[in-house]
Amino acid sequence: MPYPEAVAAMEARAEAIAAGAAGEQVWLLEHPPIYTAGTSARDEDLLEARFPVFRTGRGGQYTYHGPGQRIGYVMLDLKRRKPDVRAFVFDLEQWLIETLAFFNVKGERRQSRVGIWVVRGDREDKIAALGVRIRRWVTFHGISLNVEPDLSHFSGIVPCGVSDHGITSLADLGIPVSTADVDVALQQAFRKVFG
Repeated sequence: MPYPEAVAAMEARAEAIAAGAAGEQVWLLEHPPIYTAGTSARDEDLLEARFPVFRTGRGGQYTYHGPGQRIGYVMLDLKRRKPDVRAFVFDLEQWLIETLAFFNVKGERRQSRVGIWVVRGDREDKIAALGVRIRRWVTFHGISLNVEPDLSHFSGIVPCGVSDHGITSLADLGIPVSTADVDVALQQAFRKVFG
């Protein structure tokens, strides 16, 4: 789905949820190759604009989206759940960790770095990212999980401002799973974490 269309639809849905006119939703989708710049993105972290660049209202810095990456846009009403931003971000991380566990991958948090990381010998690589926005206690934007993207596409940016660690995917880890398999894991893990 083209990024501008997704953001417009997501913002409209979030507004409707806040107004009590629509229910919560989670979308699982893919975008054509793009870079997005969050609210703390630094110009110097865009190394080469190989793909269209979109400034976006989500938190975070630069990230890449493209085929082979599963995006999860999460539109939840935190007033009804728990109006706690940190708890929500923790739950998003837990959702990714639980999803990766379906494929026997140990995803981990890092205090100093956003996202979900996997240890590979003497290094750590990022396998999933998150960036959210909350307006009137309704969440939007969300997570991205690398299933089988072209990892070279990340080289046009400093992903999330972190230059001393790499990027990986399930395929890169030697786990050949389909997006449909990942969707099933995401759905089951979501129910476990968010109810």
